[in-house]
Amino acid sequence: MYPITGGAAMTTTEPGVEQVEQAVGNAAQDLYFPLPPTFDTVEAERRYRKEQLAAGFRIFGRFGFSEGVAGHITVRDPEFPDTFWVNGFGQSFNQIKASDLIRCDHDGNVLEGRFHVNRAAFVIHAEVHRARPDVIAAAHSHSLYGKAFAALGIPLDPITQDACAFFEDHGLYDGYGGVAGDVEEGKRIAAALAGHKAAILQNHGLITTGESVAEAVWWFVTMERSCQAQLLAMAAGTPKLIDRETALMVREQIGGHFAGWFQARPLWDQIVVSDPDLFD
Repeated sequence: MYPITGGAAMTTTEPGVEQVEQAVGNAAQDLYFPLPPTFDTVEAERRYRKEQLAAGFRIFGRFGFSEGVAGHITVRDPEFPDTFWVNGFGQSFNQIKASDLIRCDHDGNVLEGRFHVNRAAFVIHAEVHRARPDVIAAAHSHSLYGKAFAALGIPLDPITQDACAFFEDHGLYDGYGGVAGDVEEGKRIAAALAGHKAAILQNHGLITTGESVAEAVWWFVTMERSCQAQLLAMAAGTPKLIDRETALMVREQIGGHFAGWFQARPLWDQIVVSDPDLFD
């Protein structure tokens, strides 16, 4: 079993850590601080990514993001980056293990594993991975508040600190044409995502991305909660927006790759203890 997280003294120049240093103060400079792990072999990194992916599905299941056979999270293979690991079609998020995952190419061929691939997962995620070489992982599900908010056809507003992570950093795809089964639909979704970390798929749901599974999963969790918060605020009255300058400042503080990975750590730590069979 490979560790879910890495660690180091907080004297690193890892992107994003400088904001944490400012937040906790100079007195913490010699204290342990977790960082994304590094690997000596591609096999070790592959194992880690698959374990994170299995953990990500368990977290989605715990949050109630599973509905029937809809939803998928993908992660690139570190040795063959034009392929990705994903859940098998029809598996329960709450039961997925690292050994259950399948590896597919961008044409939908299953290269490793014993399950079929969900065509929607292939169509959407393959085109996102193809269009965005920087995207290591992507997450999508038919979560309740995400799909409710997506029906409005509007972007998230900066009404809370958490929502600011997505301020001017999420796309809106307004071309829903039924269940995603067409490669061209995947290309249009990837185009709407553009260079952002996330997108709202009108009448469909949310999709988030990251440089790690942890980051993509965290953005999905907090975006779902931000959709819920805005729906509640709009139902109660007229939400007051955070001004653009402040929203952009907050996005810089909490919306980066490292911040996404770091904020997911409590979720990983909890699921590793409660669901140790995910490593099988």
